[in-house]
Amino acid sequence: MTQPHMIPDLIIQTKTLMREKLGVGASDMTRAVGKAKNRLPRRIYNQALLLAKAEPLSVHPKLCLTLDAPALGEAAGDVQKYLKSIDLADQRKGWILGMLGGLAFNMILFVVVLVLVLYWRGFF
Repeated sequence: MTQPHMIPDLIIQTKTLMREKLGVGASDMTRAVGKAKNRLPRRIYNQALLLAKAEPLSVHPKLCLTLDAPALGEAAGDVQKYLKSIDLADQRKGWILGMLGGLAFNMILFVVVLVLVLYWRGFF
């Protein structure tokens, strides 16, 4: 069970994970979620938006009592679970392999076009 006074800590932990896993360096949760919008699944993005909307209220001692602490705790848990599942090394390998695959395709296409032009000109 999440207590209302624990919500700022959950938000800070979530921002730290976003900075580590997505490279989103922002001072508040709203900006961090905005920068990470395209890299988050819709369900996780919506839960991160709940945390962003609750951030200004969570630092005020009386207003934090108005927040739905169990729902925010569950949202923070889901966002953190997703962020912890991101493998940065696998993403780097995938990016490099994708780039090399595209480069190999372009080289093969160039050689095929070169052979066709040479054949058309009568050099083969």
